[in-house]
Amino acid sequence: MKRDSRLSGVLHVLLHMSEQSAPMTSEQLARAMQTNPVVIRRILGGLRDAGFVHSEKGHGGGWTIARDLASITMRDIYDAIGRPNLMAMGNRTEAPGCLVEQAVNAALDTSFREAEALLLDRLGGVTLAALAADFHTRMAARSSHEKDPHHG
Repeated sequence: MKRDSRLSGVLHVLLHMSEQSAPMTSEQLARAMQTNPVVIRRILGGLRDAGFVHSEKGHGGGWTIARDLASITMRDIYDAIGRPNLMAMGNRTEAPGCLVEQAVNAALDTSFREAEALLLDRLGGVTLAALAADFHTRMAARSSHEKDPHHG
């Protein structure tokens, strides 16, 4: 089954945007994401409707983040992109006649609900500011390794 990577992709785009002092065009973001500008516009259009990004048309225009990174969580972005299915697994049949399968479904349904609730809670606890800070830490570590002749 193909994984849904929209959340990862949108977070990636937003972090690229957060690193720029000027608006970024759909074309620039598409190059960074190795995708088509139409895909970027579709994604960011939904985020604009949710109030997370802003767009300006014309020369010097493009996309900018509309809110402080500390006020946006990964859960916010997950919700804004339409709450894609978190679990790739599911029940074999939704309304089984077999009592054994009913028992299996009941146990799985409870487990899936609990796992989704935990994941959504975790997504709600990570802000874009925390992601940006992690990026900056990684960049600093990479830079120090590149300067250190003992790391290669």
